[in-house]
Amino acid sequence: MLSLSVAPRADEIGGARRTVRSCAAEFGAANPDGLAVAVSEAITNAVVHAYVGLAPTDIDVRVELTADAVVVVVADRGRGMQPRADSPGIGLGLPLIASLSQRFDVAPRPGGGTSLTLWFARAA
Repeated sequence: MLSLSVAPRADEIGGARRTVRSCAAEFGAANPDGLAVAVSEAITNAVVHAYVGLAPTDIDVRVELTADAVVVVVADRGRGMQPRADSPGIGLGLPLIASLSQRFDVAPRPGGGTSLTLWFARAA
């Protein structure tokens, strides 16, 4: 298992992406590059949207190996998923994550925030 705390800043995303990609490759992910892009999008969403009007805290990233998947959890302690009229994004992050993962779930995090769990195929 890999566990990271990522500072909610744009300049931290690349390092987290590389670390997660390396771990995913070690765990036998079928597409470690696609996994890395999806996780990068998830972290970016947290950096851009989670802490609007709040003091930012670290984003937790965990990578686990199961019998048939590499599972990644990206969790923040922000305001939860809420619509944003002033959103700086174009709304493609979650559809991209959906296209790169086998499945993903979004859930409120106990104590506040959002937890995104992503499942990725392992190589045969």
